[in-house]
Amino acid sequence: MICFTLPPSRRGRSDEYTGKLRRERLIRPCIAVVLAGALAGCALAADDPPPPEFFRVREKPLSPGPRTTPFLEYQAEQAWREDDERQRAWDVIHDQRELLKTQEELRQKLLQMIGGLPAVKTDLHALVTGRIQMDGFSIEKLIFQSLPGVYVTALVYVPDDHSTKHPAVLVPAGHAADGKFHYQALSQRLVGRGYVVISWDPVGQGERSQFWDATAGKSRYNLVCGEHAVMGNLAYLAGANLARWEIWDGIRAVDYLLTRPEVDGERISITGTSGGGFQATLIAALDERIKVAVPSCYISALPMRISNRIFADPDSDPEQDLFGMISNGVDHPGLLLMMYPRPVMVAAAALDFFPIEGTRKSVREVRRLYERFDHTDRIAMVEGYHTHQFSSENQEAALDFLDHFNQMPIRHGLPPVKELSDRGSQCTRTGQVVLDYSDARPLMAVIQEYYHEHKTGKGRSLAKEYYSDTYSGVKEWRLSEYTGVPTGQKQITWEALGSSISDGVSIDRYMLRHSRMLEMPLLYIHKPATERRKVLLWFRDSGKAAAEDWPEVKRYVDEGYDIVSFDFRGLGETRMPYTAVSPDDPTLGRLDFDHAYVNPISGVLANHVYNSLLIGRPYFLEMIEDAEIASRFAREQLGAKTVAATAPGDAYTLASAIAETLPGVELLPRPGASVLKWSEIVEQKRENWPIQYLVPSGAYFH
Repeated sequence: MICFTLPPSRRGRSDEYTGKLRRERLIRPCIAVVLAGALAGCALAADDPPPPEFFRVREKPLSPGPRTTPFLEYQAEQAWREDDERQRAWDVIHDQRELLKTQEELRQKLLQMIGGLPAVKTDLHALVTGRIQMDGFSIEKLIFQSLPGVYVTALVYVPDDHSTKHPAVLVPAGHAADGKFHYQALSQRLVGRGYVVISWDPVGQGERSQFWDATAGKSRYNLVCGEHAVMGNLAYLAGANLARWEIWDGIRAVDYLLTRPEVDGERISITGTSGGGFQATLIAALDERIKVAVPSCYISALPMRISNRIFADPDSDPEQDLFGMISNGVDHPGLLLMMYPRPVMVAAAALDFFPIEGTRKSVREVRRLYERFDHTDRIAMVEGYHTHQFSSENQEAALDFLDHFNQMPIRHGLPPVKELSDRGSQCTRTGQVVLDYSDARPLMAVIQEYYHEHKTGKGRSLAKEYYSDTYSGVKEWRLSEYTGVPTGQKQITWEALGSSISDGVSIDRYMLRHSRMLEMPLLYIHKPATERRKVLLWFRDSGKAAAEDWPEVKRYVDEGYDIVSFDFRGLGETRMPYTAVSPDDPTLGRLDFDHAYVNPISGVLANHVYNSLLIGRPYFLEMIEDAEIASRFAREQLGAKTVAATAPGDAYTLASAIAETLPGVELLPRPGASVLKWSEIVEQKRENWPIQYLVPSGAYFH
């Protein structure tokens, strides 16, 4: 084997690869042979693979640490463009009729994004399993079924004064492992002011673990976001969202409150923080029986959330990343507008990982509409200078706001509370629903059932989905050589960054740029030839070919293929060289870099995947787009037509999807290879699979 690296003429660019002197490829092996003797150490043994640098496109790798990569910048920019479209649509709201029309459109979009709500309210089968007498109020341990076999554990705080009906407040629990127990102080302060309060465990938290290991006495995942990630990812494939079932729990909690003789059904409010703030917002948006809402530490602006989530809050929250949330013109301002004209206060933290400027922006936008139609007093914001928490100062402001709109006496201050132990206030005998009730239905099975109910005989086409309204139009983009200026929105530019020869095979290195800011490192691996050749797209799950792949790649070259291998956005050399560390599960941050990067619970790639859902174009389809870009470059610049695609391991699924989608591309079979089917993931209730293959409603694709 003889190796030789051509000297770069401009930042590594070789004249032979400007596309104008293609015939010179014929003489390169000869040049390599002549000069090999003059280059000490350049000759390799016949069975040695090329060195790793032959497969690296960047001159220098990105330095380690958090950074705004071109891919992250691209996602945020796309989000802001969609946000601008939403604001332009809102600018034409001139009267209340138009506002209510917009509100109903937003409601329908929200319902579509979560997969709708259950059509039937089944018997709650409410059961009080215990009662604790406190000073001036009691705490009832409640279990009800929001759906048959879906047990919800809750605490109900009831004032001792039974002489009158009381207003009620729902307190959905945020992302705390102990669920409702974590919110005792807020609940006790509310009941102390005369409210009946219900606080419950969201699915996957507290007494509602869905992956409980009875032997180990704990969940297989963390009870903060880990279980939500597993359930939420499956729900996407089934065409729904985990939020559907969280919202339904809250709606059924309202139904339960209305059965209580102490509750005034015309005075029901909701407040919660963090994940509880998310639930409070969406439950209030979809249930008009809730008259006042106070979400805490949730409302922001999603384009800002896209920009900071990897660094500040990398944990997966599939229920908060509704597919099309930004592209459908909803975002957080839309959620707030769905509450109009009901009173709403947004509690915020200046140092929150939900960017405070986003909170201010969203509240200002909605406040302008409240003011335009004479409801200025019904929208407010309280902001504390602290981190992510429902601080005492914000709680006091929230309680005063609730008191005002529930016609309660004016009070001030927050009295001390006496919090109970988790065990002393648990609703189940064992501490877990799944252990107490043999008929308890895991939500993974409920999601599977949802899929069966919505499945029809005819599957959807992946190609049709790819070329839908969100298609970027790659086949119409301009292709030209990179000149050092930024690439246009609908343009592909290429830059040759050097070439190497190994065993008579050229490994040409290119950097493609497109969509204004995205970069694609690409390899063109081929034998010198004058005739038009056929291209095989070859890649692996981490991106383009590397030195260890040489035996397989060389075999395909010997069979007559030219190989085009490239890094998909966010993979290979375009990865952010950073390990996201979950504050709720630090063990995830101790994985080796390669595994941490793709971890579906808090990995960098998972956050990119969820960002792509918010802006309405799944990452999986973006990877197919990258393949189309590489194919266009090969055809128009290299004069080689892409005829096939293949990949080892899990990446074979992506190769299959590319072949199914791009015209003229066939899937090259591999012994023992299999294609991951989204329908089988749902049918088998699989917990773990490559996060980059997440496609909403994927289970319905044939």
